[in-house]
This record gives sequence, C-alpha cells and structure tokens, in this order.
Amino acid sequence: MPSSRTLAPAVGALAALLGFAVYACDTGPTPLSPDRARLQPNAPESSHSASHASHALTSDELQQLAALRQLTTPFHDFEQARAAGWSTQITPCLANLPIGTMGFHYGNTKYIDGQANLLEPELLMYEPEPNGRLRFVGVEYIIPLSAWTSPNPPSLLGQQFHVNSAFGVWALHIWLWRENPSGIFTDWNPKVSCAAA
Repeated sequence: MPSSRTLAPAVGALAALLGFAVYACDTGPTPLSPDRARLQPNAPESSHSASHASHALTSDELQQLAALRQLTTPFHDFEQARAAGWSTQITPCLANLPIGTMGFHYGNTKYIDGQANLLEPELLMYEPEPNGRLRFVGVEYIIPLSAWTSPNPPSLLGQQFHVNSAFGVWALHIWLWRENPSGIFTDWNPKVSCAAA
C-alpha cells in the first residue's frame, strides 16, 4: 500500500485544486492487441484498487478503445499532452509494491467534473524513464464522489468505476499503452516502475 508520505502530496494537489480531498521507459508505445484486452481480477490490497469480473471486451468496446488510442497517440510526446491541457501534475510516481505501479498522473482540470466521457480522460499516466523522459502508459478517469448524483456507479466500456475513498473519487484505469498482466482496467501495473523517478 502506498505510504502516507507518498499519497499526502497527491491528496493535497487536488484538494487545493478542487477545494476537497480528491487526488489529485525503455521501449516505444505498446498498445494492447484485441485478444489481450481482457478484464481480470484485481488484488484487493488497498483503497486504490478494485475487483473486476473477467470478460472479453466486445467488438464495440474494442472500437471505442481504438478511438481512444487514436485520440491519445500524440500524448506519447509529453509536451503535446501538456499543450493539450494535461498540464497539472496530480500525483508523484505512485507505487504499491510488489503489486504494481501507476506512475505519475497529469490532469486536465476542465474534465474533472461529474461526467464520464471516454474521449475526455481526466488523467494521463506516465512512467519515468532512466533518460529523464516520461513514457505514456495509460489513462485514468475520476469523478469526485460529491459530483456524482446517480445511485449507480459511473461506467465506461461496460466497466463500473470503483470508489477510492482515500481520495474521494470514483475511479477507473485503462492501461491503453502498456500491457497490464493483471488486467486492462486494474489499478496497479506490475510492468510499470517508479525506479527512475
């Protein structure tokens, strides 16, 4: 589980930004192939995790993922992501060893509201590389708990968000550009590292 020292700056970042407590590599891009895009169970080890039922993504969901890949392809260049609005560093490099890592989260604050839109991810995730560059690995969708009024959880691609009580948000990760053996929607990715942070 991330230490309070690791999470404190992350909580503070979005708390200051939004006025309440929410949170704020070595090879080229590796998109998931359709046969590998599966939901798999997630380890129940922290407040920033969720369990997901296993199922194959539908052809419609795979098409939606392809559209998201097309939209986010330019963001492998971090400066393009920054220029497009994902300029606020929300967290330090988050790790939950030995379960996995998320990396840095950079947010587009105009999207942090009560909506879940696949083509408007609130956060982009980056893995630090030894050469000082950032490798784009995935996206995270967050909705402040106070902004979601439906009795049902928000969902995208047939996948329900889960509550992250530590940060006061509904959350859903998509490992769009880095394979996650634990599942494409699982919070922590064992293939991502904060070693170069």
